[in-house]
Amino acid sequence: MIQKNNYISPKGYQKLASELEELLRVERPEVTKLVQWAASNGDRSENADYIYGKKRLREIDRRIRFLTQRLESAVVVDPTSIASDQIQFGATVEVMDENGTIRKFTIVGVDEVDTSRSRISWQSPIGKSLLGKKQGDEVLIRIPSGEVIYEVQLIIYQTID
Repeated sequence: MIQKNNYISPKGYQKLASELEELLRVERPEVTKLVQWAASNGDRSENADYIYGKKRLREIDRRIRFLTQRLESAVVVDPTSIASDQIQFGATVEVMDENGTIRKFTIVGVDEVDTSRSRISWQSPIGKSLLGKKQGDEVLIRIPSGEVIYEVQLIIYQTID
């Protein structure tokens, strides 16, 4: 399988690494102890603690594998180290639509997407359309409800919290 680069901010990387550490050092050992205790109680076929514990262990192991793969393919990009007049990964961009409405987007990795905070993936339709553009450029973006034209007003590279 060809591994794609997983662009991510330093904070995003730290968040994934912290979750992995929590699963490995705290949650998995606790659930393992529960399963061992439940198994020692005899009949496992109707033992809810055992059945739930085994199911939870599978979920934890699946998440550990996922996080490990994401971290191994991570390319950490610190937006504060970028000096460019073009929109790249990590940029915070202000755009204006045809009605004069200003919107702000921060282009982040797929593991950091948070639309409630206007954080969009560099692989999303809007993110892909904005990459490489400069201040003053017009960008045509196809969205599910049609097309929208944005004019790039401002490009900032700052810490993504």
